[in-house]
Parts: sequence; structure tokens; C-alpha cells
Amino acid sequence: MTLLANDTLTQLAFSIYENKGVFALLVGSGLSRAAEIPTGWEITLDLVRRIGLARGEQDQNDWATWYRDTTGKEPNYSHLLDQIASTPHERRSILHSYIEPTEEERREGKKTPTAGHYAIADLVKDGYVRVLVNTNFDRLLENALRERGVEPTIVASPDALAGAEPVTHTQCYILKLHGDYKDARIRNTDKELGKYPAKYDALLDRILDEYGILICGWSGQWDDALRAAFLRAPNRRYPTFWAARGEVESGAEELINHRRGKVITIESADTFFTSLRDRVQTIEQTHRKNPRGVELLVASTKRFLAKPEYRVQLDEAFSQELDIVLKELEAPEFNPHGQWSQAEFRSRVSRYQAAFEALAAMAGVLGRWGDDKEFPLLLDIIQTLYDQAEKIGGGITSYLNLRSYPAVLVFTAYGLGLTRARRWRILYRLFNAVIGRRDRDPQRTVETLFLHTWKGTAHDAWKQIEGLEKRKTPLSDHLLELFSDWSKRFVGVTPDFEIVFEQFELLASLAHLERNEKSVVQQELANGRQDSFLWMPVGRLGWHERSMDKILSEVEQEPLKTELSKAGFGKGDPEFIDVFSANFKRIAARMTWM
Repeated sequence: MTLLANDTLTQLAFSIYENKGVFALLVGSGLSRAAEIPTGWEITLDLVRRIGLARGEQDQNDWATWYRDTTGKEPNYSHLLDQIASTPHERRSILHSYIEPTEEERREGKKTPTAGHYAIADLVKDGYVRVLVNTNFDRLLENALRERGVEPTIVASPDALAGAEPVTHTQCYILKLHGDYKDARIRNTDKELGKYPAKYDALLDRILDEYGILICGWSGQWDDALRAAFLRAPNRRYPTFWAARGEVESGAEELINHRRGKVITIESADTFFTSLRDRVQTIEQTHRKNPRGVELLVASTKRFLAKPEYRVQLDEAFSQELDIVLKELEAPEFNPHGQWSQAEFRSRVSRYQAAFEALAAMAGVLGRWGDDKEFPLLLDIIQTLYDQAEKIGGGITSYLNLRSYPAVLVFTAYGLGLTRARRWRILYRLFNAVIGRRDRDPQRTVETLFLHTWKGTAHDAWKQIEGLEKRKTPLSDHLLELFSDWSKRFVGVTPDFEIVFEQFELLASLAHLERNEKSVVQQELANGRQDSFLWMPVGRLGWHERSMDKILSEVEQEPLKTELSKAGFGKGDPEFIDVFSANFKRIAARMTWM
């Protein structure tokens, strides 16, 4: 099974990122539905209702059934429009009320661009999408694009096509196949949708041949001319993706099979396009345009560690990398000002990780294979990163708090390397090393950079990361996932990295509890109540029972308990480790029910 076998959305995001500007979007009424602009079927039923009431009928619970019983036919959008509006101008007037927002609707945010429209606009602004084929009459896409600073070329009639810029010359090209609701030349009857003008067919043929296609909000059942364009187009060059809620209809299935397309099951157009945009932006931000060579830096660190005479080169390698990333932190994208948004928070996390992957991996190497002499160097790096974060005092709070995330990454990487090497004495020194803080008293690293002691976790910030919304320990889970990849460069062969990670977190919790005297902890535990314990930061091990039993058992028994106490853990007192274990179990019992 491949890594992305069941993740078609991420496959699509990579395709869009790697093939910038070669995907065209085909969107239908499903996109605008979230803006409370009705679909064609909803308009059909409302027209049936209005006709029925005008005839003096009582209001019906099911107007579709009433129509079938009355006429012996299925409600048909095209037939109804033909009956009540004989000219295109009349049809345009009828549709206008369904699309144009009233003042009240505008105040309520109805019939205005939705998150999905803005996500598409972001993809266009960033150059990932340039061609939009739209079967909707509304102007929500155009409005969203203009709000993002993009002025699209709009083709809503054969006349407009004749005078428009070529597709390849525009930043954004919108083909409104069915026209615009303010233009009487709209296409919305079966006859009008059965055949397109020859120039439209030629343009569609080119788009379907030369671009990858992403479809969302169109059922594939109706619009014979558009279906015909798909069926006559060759299947080559770039892939086709079809986003649909639930099962695709038979008409769509035929087109998907013809194009050998892939189906993406979605909750809504809004969530789909926002998730797609976020993934593309994450891929962009984590892909270094000028890679400094993480593997080369890690290899150099290992080589310089191997011989004492390379000590100067080792220090220089870290100094140079630190200088590079500190300059990166001065870039505008790390400025803590602006508007808060979930997408921007996620984006910043990705940017920090992309910038600090190399330095964190180098720190992990020192933890794994160092000889204790590197300890002052690592502390200086952590302090420098923390000082850099504290330089700016104003801005969006969550962005300000996130500025010390690089210090968390280096602290965690070094600690994991030490844990893997079982260098308990240096690990204990790391946890108890003091961090200077701007305008505040110094504090231990384990009280500043570890899980909930770090201010970057305030207000459940890490639940904003996709996939962590309902996690009990979102930061802990995120760091495990991140370092499961990064640590391969310094952990070496291990049957279960998760055990190494959770052991690191457990020992950090132990070091944190040492701020209390043993007797104080014992007194709290003697209460006997399960909710009676002293607080300490606890990671995923608090609810991960499979690992908890194994790791706690090892810590409680020889020889590890003695090794840890000799290294300083438990204030050098093995009994304190037992007290800590009991306190940990109380907290874990509570976490189970959280």
C-alpha cells in the first residue's frame, strides 16, 4: 500500500503544486449553494410552488408530487421557464431575484462569496489555477477574485469570447458557459444547453485536451453540450479529479470512466476547496526553493563529531545554520501582525518547520552521538532562538506565541537524541537548564518549552492544525508525527520510535514535578481521591495505555530507576520517582475520561 493510496485530496494538491497553472476548474451550482443561491432543482420547485399558488392551490408539503399528480410529468426547469417566460429577457428577470442579494441578505452574508470561492481565488492569485469554467450565472467567483486583487478575463457570451484575451495570456480566465444573470443571453433551457456555439466547443475542446480538470458542484447529468465535450475529448496529458458528495451519479460516472478520472468524496464545496488550498500552501511552504541540503548538514555534523580536531568546524556549522535561520525569521511572513486566520496559523507552523528542519536534525545528532561537550552550544542556540522570539512584543497573540516554536523544535530534537542514547545525566541537565526571559524571571526549559508550559499552546492553539481538532494532546501528537520523520537521521534503528518519544515526554514530566517537594506530592496523593494530584504537563502517554504500562514499568524498576536517580532525576531520590509514577497515573486516569 502506498503512502497516499487513500488520500486523493493530497494527491490532487501535489499535482496542482507540481503542475502550476495547468489545472482548470469546472464548477457548478454546488459551489454557490453554501451562499444560499438555489440550485436549478431548487429553483424548479420554487417555480412550481409559485405557479401553483398563483392558480389558487393550497400550499403543499411536496410541490414536486403535486406537479406530477397535476401534469403527469416530472418537474422540469426548462419546460417551466418556457411556460412562464417566452423571451430571454423575461427569463433573466426571473432568475435575477434568485441570485441578486437584497439589502437584508447582504447584511446577513447571504448570496455573497463563501469560503470556497475565496479558496479558489487564493489558488488563482498564487498562480496555481488560471482557467475557470463556470456553469453558474452568479458573480460570486468574480467578486472573490477581485477582493483578492485579481481582475479576471470573463467570457459570458460568444461576443465576449471574440474580443477576449487568449487563455494563455491571462492571469485568470473565466468561461461562464451558461452566461451571466445580468445578461439576457443566458442559457438555461434544454434546447439552449443541447448545443453550444462552435467557438465555445472549440475552446472547451482545447481546455479539456491541454489542462488537468478538477470538477466540483456539477452533477454531470445535465447539459448535453458539456457532456458531449467531455466524451469527444481525448484522455491525455493531465489527470481529471471529480469532487462529489456521496456517490457520483451515473452521468458523472460515465465521464469519469472516459477520462480515467479519480473521485474525491467531500463534505461540501467550501470544506473541499479550503482544505485543498491549505494543502497546496503547505506543500509550497515546506518545499525549499533553495534547499540548503538537510542531509548534507546532518552528514557534516556526524563527521565533525567523529574527531575532536573537528570541534571548530562543528561550532562553525551550527553558527552558520543559526545565522541563516535567524535571517529567515526577519522575513515579512514571520511578522506577527495582520489578521488571524486558521489557514495563516497552519501556514506559519509549516514555515517554521521548513526553516528549522536542518537545525533540529543537527541538534538531534548531537544528542545521539555527542560527548557532553556540546551541551553549552545547544543551550546557547536554544537561548538565542528564545531571545529572537521575545524581541517583538506586539501583534496577534497566537502568532507572537508561535515565535518561540523554533526553540521548542531544537529542545525536543536534542532531548530525543539524548533519550535514544540513554544519556540521562545530560537529559536531566537539559530539562533543568535555565532560560532567560525578557522582563521576567528566568525559568527552566521544562517549564518554558515543554508541552503546556510553552505559551504557544495557549487557547488550544494546536487544535487549529488539521487532524488535531479533537485530540487530547494536540501538540504532543503533532511533534510525534513530525519527529517520526525528522528523527530518522539521528535515532538510528529502533523497533518503535513512539516509545522513545513518549519516554522523553515522561522524563520531562518527572523533571517538571521536581519543582515540588516529595512530601508535598505525597500529601496530595494520600488524599485517596482520583482527582487529587499535583499538576504537571503530560503528553500523549497519559492516554496511550499500550505504551504507558511498558514505559512506567521500566522507570519503576531496576536498573533504570537507579540510572535515572544517579543522573539527578527525582532529585537523586529513587522514592521520588515512585511518587511521580503514582501522580502520573492519577493524571492519566483523568485524561482517559477527558
